[in-house]
Amino acid sequence: MQIERQAGALVIRAPAKVNLFLEVLAKRPDGYHDIETLMVAVNIFDTLKFREDSSGDIRLTCNRPELSTGPDNLVVRAAALLKRQTGCEKGARIRLVKRIPLAAGLAGGSSDAAVTLIGLNRLWKLQLSPKQLMSLATELGSDVAFFFSTPTAWCTGRGEQVRPLRLGKPLWFVLVCPPFGISTALVYRRLTPPDQPQSGAPILDAARVGGVEEIGRRLHNRLQPVALRFCPALVGVQDRLAVLGPAASALSGSGSSFFALCRDEREALRIARGLRNRAEQGMNLGVFIVRSCS
Repeated sequence: MQIERQAGALVIRAPAKVNLFLEVLAKRPDGYHDIETLMVAVNIFDTLKFREDSSGDIRLTCNRPELSTGPDNLVVRAAALLKRQTGCEKGARIRLVKRIPLAAGLAGGSSDAAVTLIGLNRLWKLQLSPKQLMSLATELGSDVAFFFSTPTAWCTGRGEQVRPLRLGKPLWFVLVCPPFGISTALVYRRLTPPDQPQSGAPILDAARVGGVEEIGRRLHNRLQPVALRFCPALVGVQDRLAVLGPAASALSGSGSSFFALCRDEREALRIARGLRNRAEQGMNLGVFIVRSCS
């Protein structure tokens, strides 16, 4: 994760992620679900700038006025947790520039939380180890720990048990983001875990080799049928992607974003152009060409 210094501030970029595989194994006594998921960080980024504040307060501002900057924001929660666990009395002014779509299954909030732990640990000179920061990350959300092991990892438990994995080659995607989000909690609430979960071994093998066609055949997201029933408008997005002929496509996380897995950059450009042409005809979709992070 690249950290830049700019006139007394720390600036860090927070990547999005997509799920190439997501299986739900069972509901846990604590209300969460045990899952297995293959996550890949992709190069669409939020940017966070951290400056020390002598007041001792945490002050967050954001370019997206619809996003809360209060104590419910994961950035503020991460900062408060770090202060509470270390006894640090320092404050910070944090500027968040959001580019990752909201409530889209791309884990922008989780990535921002991970970057906040990393950035403030550096800014406040706390000297916590990556292992200690990852332990704090698990208190903030199921996806947060992944962002300490990017670019690719196999995640289990409720998502907080992370095993890094090396992709055989970079992957190209087109992200398709509807102008609405989906509640992850609502999707999980409507899910019935399968009696026979699908194995992730085949897609792990394909990912290590880097074979796009084989990865495409092995894409799986247990949450996708539930999200489509919950939000039928997503079916149209799925159908539009199928017509354009990528290697494969799937919902990322609980949605609302889909991604097309593309054979190369040229195909990604073609598919994005086809989606944007349809958008000009009245279909309001965010379309982004992205590559797996290195």
